[in-house]
Amino acid sequence: MTQFHDSGASYDSLVQTKVTQLAQLMNRYGLMLSTAESCTGGWIAKCITDAAGSSSWFDTGFVTYSNQAKQRLLNVQATSLERWGAVSEPVAMEMAVGAVANSAAQVAVSVTGIAGPGGGSDEKPVGLVYHALHWRLLATNEAHTWPLRWQFDGDREAVRQATVLAVMEHLLQRLGALDEAKGAS
Repeated sequence: MTQFHDSGASYDSLVQTKVTQLAQLMNRYGLMLSTAESCTGGWIAKCITDAAGSSSWFDTGFVTYSNQAKQRLLNVQATSLERWGAVSEPVAMEMAVGAVANSAAQVAVSVTGIAGPGGGSDEKPVGLVYHALHWRLLATNEAHTWPLRWQFDGDREAVRQATVLAVMEHLLQRLGALDEAKGAS
């Protein structure tokens, strides 16, 4: 097993812990999740569906590696791809919104980035990842999208592993805030 960071815990055990925490929160709120992945190639969805019972809170995984797939499956606008490129905050946001729109999920996470070893530039180096979390809560009809930008070090696998964990942590933070808000009311 790959050691991740300096925590001593294996990558697999960290992911398993985060998936268990996600399952508890998603099930508590009756929410379904969808993923829209480019640079991780379905790794987030794979980690989620490794857990027994994930069908109670996971709906769809979109792997949209090409620009055409992003447009066709997630409604990413051609003008966004032309103006900012596939690896950009606006495209990550459109991917997440499109994943909710094209699934039975109320919550979606998206990732688009440059995992390497090639493909980077001075403006967009290897390890650059854009992520967005989008949710539409039906009870309140609230919709929110939170984008993040990360720059990870390491080889292709390290960038992808870091991305998967960071996405799960971001989702846990947002769901935890929802949990705290519900407890306060």
